[in-house]
Amino acid sequence: MTDTQPVRLALTDILRLGMLGISTRKLRAALSALGISIGIATMIIVTGIPASSQAALLEELSALGTNMLRAEPAPNQTPPVLLPESSLGSVERIGPVTGAAMVANTHTVVRRSDRTDPNDGSGLTVLASSLGLLDAINGKVHSGKFLDPSTQDFPTAVLGYVAATRLGINQLVPGQQAPQVYIANHWFSVIGILDPMPLAPDVERAVMVGWGAAKSQLGFDGHPTVMYVKARENAIEDVRAVLPDTLYAQLPGLVQVSRPSDALAAKRASESNFSALFLGLAGVALLVGGVGVANTMFISVLERRREIGLRRALGATRGQIRSQFLTEAVALSGLGGLAGTVLGVVVTLGYATYQGWPPVIPPLAVVGGVLGAVVVGVVAGIHPSIRAARLTPTQALAST
Repeated sequence: MTDTQPVRLALTDILRLGMLGISTRKLRAALSALGISIGIATMIIVTGIPASSQAALLEELSALGTNMLRAEPAPNQTPPVLLPESSLGSVERIGPVTGAAMVANTHTVVRRSDRTDPNDGSGLTVLASSLGLLDAINGKVHSGKFLDPSTQDFPTAVLGYVAATRLGINQLVPGQQAPQVYIANHWFSVIGILDPMPLAPDVERAVMVGWGAAKSQLGFDGHPTVMYVKARENAIEDVRAVLPDTLYAQLPGLVQVSRPSDALAAKRASESNFSALFLGLAGVALLVGGVGVANTMFISVLERRREIGLRRALGATRGQIRSQFLTEAVALSGLGGLAGTVLGVVVTLGYATYQGWPPVIPPLAVVGGVLGAVVVGVVAGIHPSIRAARLTPTQALAST
């Protein structure tokens, strides 16, 4: 009598047997895979959308001034700290500095007319400005032009975006007489209006006049109150460290230096916290999906006991039965993960495009989504497949 060896099933045969249970119970399989799909789609969406938002934010920061520093005397000092009039030249001599400008509060009131309340300045500030201000803060002119050597010593003014709105001067028309504003009993002709500058709100709410005009007509003492500095990004921290000594060598601790982008870094941190929360929700969705797959596999084992008994009677080994049901669980989760990945990518691309952001799909989220679904399928299918393999032919065929 010769020993009979069980037939070894090829991988394609195992896959075909595993897909058989899915194809014969399509609705139940679809509902089970839905939980996996929702979890994977959520994971991709909550990583892709913040990544796209961050990419757009970084582009905006790069355009507005990630390499920009703002230095000013510490507030509430008695006597107040006065930066030297030579501050601009001193800062420009720092090696990595690529641009610098200074402004000073003239402590005067600007009005639309000499007939309005002399104390009502509409919450606006009159700043004496050096000529390189726009380059230093990456500002742009909305209408007209900025101060230049031919106008800085004359009664001319440039309005920040908010200041122009409050003064009712929103556009300058070439060829027409320039509108005027009243500053400290002097009329100044408006020659320019600036675009919005989110990283320089003090400039948005200010009226800029030339350094020479501020001295001759507004009684300005010539001491700058704020320095704007641009430097190479790889040396920005080094420049930040030496600025206080450069501006006020006597007591450098009384000069504070900040980066306008620091507030937006806090915004990115809060977005990361929300992303962690949503990733937790995605994990819960995956867990629920895994429970659904496990439940489906348990029911499948109970419903197919006769099939299992018949296959065992015809010579199928426990390992083959186990492989069949485990493959079915992995295939069910894998199909759900693939559908969830496609859904997550489509939603992320659509939302990023709608918001005008550069679409970013983290590759790790896509790969991790599919692999995560497969892992869930393995975990959910191990016990049902082992239970099916333990059934003897007589137990399986005797069930009704």
